[in-house]
Amino acid sequence: MSPTGGRPDIEGVRRAAWRQRLSRLDTLVSPYVFVSPFFLLFVVVGMFPLAYTAWVSVHDWGLLAGRGDFAGADNYRRVLEDRYFWNALRNTISIFLLSSIPQVLIALGLAGLLDTQLRARGLWRMSVLLPFVVAPAAVALIFGNVFGDRYGLANEVVQAIGLDPIRWHVDTLASHLAIASMVNWRWTGYNALIFLAAMQAVPRDVYESAALDGAGRIRQFVSMTVPMIRPTVLFVVITSTIGGLQIFAEPRLFDTQGLGGSDRQYQTLTMYLWELGWRVRDLGMASAVAWLLFLIIIIFALVNLLVSRRAGTLRGQR
Repeated sequence: MSPTGGRPDIEGVRRAAWRQRLSRLDTLVSPYVFVSPFFLLFVVVGMFPLAYTAWVSVHDWGLLAGRGDFAGADNYRRVLEDRYFWNALRNTISIFLLSSIPQVLIALGLAGLLDTQLRARGLWRMSVLLPFVVAPAAVALIFGNVFGDRYGLANEVVQAIGLDPIRWHVDTLASHLAIASMVNWRWTGYNALIFLAAMQAVPRDVYESAALDGAGRIRQFVSMTVPMIRPTVLFVVITSTIGGLQIFAEPRLFDTQGLGGSDRQYQTLTMYLWELGWRVRDLGMASAVAWLLFLIIIIFALVNLLVSRRAGTLRGQR
């Protein structure tokens, strides 16, 4: 009411209504404003390069000559007819399986150990992250000496037990194992800390109840801990899949020539892509390989997602 005539204060009501509308607008818009920098950055460094690569992949595009005529699917056809592409795909999948599967399993076990009442737990948790902060070039130098064909530490151990030395840089499976060892050494501790963070969120009283029922540590870990951190396991599996299929630094530095071995026995898809773009200087074919690799990663990620959901459904039915 106004102080003079007893009528409602129209201006005050309007100001209150305006403030209320601003408050509702702020509630609706503010979250999007806060997250907008990420999406803007993602569009600039993620979506635009992806779309531009798709555009380049359907043109005759040289590194020096620039864009040529429209080629359609011709670049993809040339890539799929190239035997080096299929060789690189086999090598990529082989190294990915030899690295990602042991990496996730070892990281799970290591996280389970770090989740127990160890002495100096902070020191152990920090130490597992040290390989991750080491530069890939330093890792390649270390493991290049460990897996040296003549005087490497691994061959010294092999010969000490009476076996013939292994040609780590020549034999296909041996080179894949050596490269996978580099990947596992560098990333296992990082994934273990992710698992550990998820395990720390599991209520402790659940383990106390299980212990009263007679469940041992291993039984608790397999039947309780792993199912309760299943979303985190799925996250690590998918990120390991993406990283494993895009592996470049380790095999590139494992070979001084940079081609993936004398017979390309450990050339990966990213190394094949690099060779097409910077040695052959055919950016059209290189972009086609990039998009094929993108589709392969999507397929592997979807398979991982479906398998994990299927496993969770079957466990829930039991």
